[in-house]
Amino acid sequence: MNLDWSHLWLYVSPPILGGVIGYFTNDIAIKMLFRPYRAIYIGGRRLPFTPGLIPRNQERLAKNISNTIMGSLLTPEELQNLARRLLQPERVESAILWLLRMAIDQVKSDKEQKTAKIVAGILRDLLGESLPRLLKVLARREDFLEAQINQIFDQILLEFQLSDEQASRLADWLLQVVLPPETIRLAIIDFLSDRTIQTIDESFREKTSGTYWVVANLFGLRNTLSRLRTYCLDEKEATNQLLQEWIQDLRVRDRLKNVLQNLTLQNLPIGTVRQLRKTTRESVRQYLQTRGSDFLQGLSDSVDWHNIAVLLVNRLSTSPVVNTSLEVASQELALILERYLEKDLEVIVTNAIPILSIDQVIMDRVKSTSPADLEAAIEGIVKNELQAIVTLGGILGFIVGLFQAAFLLINNV
Repeated sequence: MNLDWSHLWLYVSPPILGGVIGYFTNDIAIKMLFRPYRAIYIGGRRLPFTPGLIPRNQERLAKNISNTIMGSLLTPEELQNLARRLLQPERVESAILWLLRMAIDQVKSDKEQKTAKIVAGILRDLLGESLPRLLKVLARREDFLEAQINQIFDQILLEFQLSDEQASRLADWLLQVVLPPETIRLAIIDFLSDRTIQTIDESFREKTSGTYWVVANLFGLRNTLSRLRTYCLDEKEATNQLLQEWIQDLRVRDRLKNVLQNLTLQNLPIGTVRQLRKTTRESVRQYLQTRGSDFLQGLSDSVDWHNIAVLLVNRLSTSPVVNTSLEVASQELALILERYLEKDLEVIVTNAIPILSIDQVIMDRVKSTSPADLEAAIEGIVKNELQAIVTLGGILGFIVGLFQAAFLLINNV
């Protein structure tokens, strides 16, 4: 076999040229997927392969990507698994605790007192509107507040008894305000009318006997009682002074104090106490049914709910009990949410997918991405794979060139 080494380039050039052509052909083909980014026109005609394949079919690409992701990756089952991982009790508890603490901090820093205004409105509506209507309906029941009123009667009213100091103060009040000498004097005057004096005198004459009968028929009581009334009318100061002395001499205050201190429902007969308890219950129910609504509405109108709400909100926001209860509340809410999700998570995800429109979001995002950014994104994902394709093209071209060189060599031999 004789080789003409002067023609060595004929055998070397095919592999080299094949490798170069294969390498750069694949590189150009990959670049043509994205470039040019816009159509190029010459003489009013668009040049072929402009813009690149992906920019020219970006809308269809967006739809295919969306269908692929929603059909293979983000299936309802995968979304349910994702939701379960995201909504684990520990994560939900932490999120709820964070929200509760943030709400407490927001209440503390609320200078416009919006929370207090809301609470004031709720309290005003509850006591002034909702509760009166509810009370009016419930009061129609025969057993309304029966147990509560009976308990109050048995534990408070039945066992209630004035202390020594209370009895003394009440006795002083009765003698100074209710029954002062002036009031007693006027009561005597009103009582000793002509008809009353005549009735007393006649009754005294008829019902007495013995020595009292002689006195009653000889002297009678008419003149005595008439003079007493006249004395009370004419001698006001003297009568009042005399009554005051009698009250002191007869120790009316001490007697009245003892009566008040010993006054208790336990001294009454059992039947009377039972009837009194029944009457008390019916009186309370009747009052609530007829006038309870008006009473609560009037009470609501007279209360400054805003100040009460401000005090309530400030107290709750700084209360140690509230702060220590946030963790417990977050745990309970997390458990409630977990039980709810175990039952209805599939339904929630199924209803959420159309609402979220994830497929449309993917399509809009892909369509709104510029070709340059889309190229950079795709190259960032499969850069090594694209470079491997280019390198593989060079290798295949080199191998084809080797076969061609071998074929030429065989023919020349």
